[in-house]
Amino acid sequence: MIEFPNYTKALIVSADGDFYCLVDYLIDKSKLEAILIPNYLHFSALLKSKKIRPFLKFMNDLKKKLEFKKEKTP
Repeated sequence: MIEFPNYTKALIVSADGDFYCLVDYLIDKSKLEAILIPNYLHFSALLKSKKIRPFLKFMNDLKKKLEFKKEKTP
C-alpha cells in the first residue's frame, strides 16, 4: 500500500482469502486489474463473491498458452 499512488493497476497472484480486504479496497478504488489463481479447484471461498468474481483469472486456463512444446524433427 506504500506504493499505491505509484501504479495504475495491481495484479495479485494468490488463492488465499487473507487478501480479501486488500482486494475489496482495490476494487473500490478502481486499482485492481486481476487476481491470478493457480488452481481453479482450490481457492478461498472469500474470493468467490459477486464483487470479486469478475477479476478472477485462473492459471489452469493458461496451460495451453504457456506449456513447452517440443519441435518435431523430420
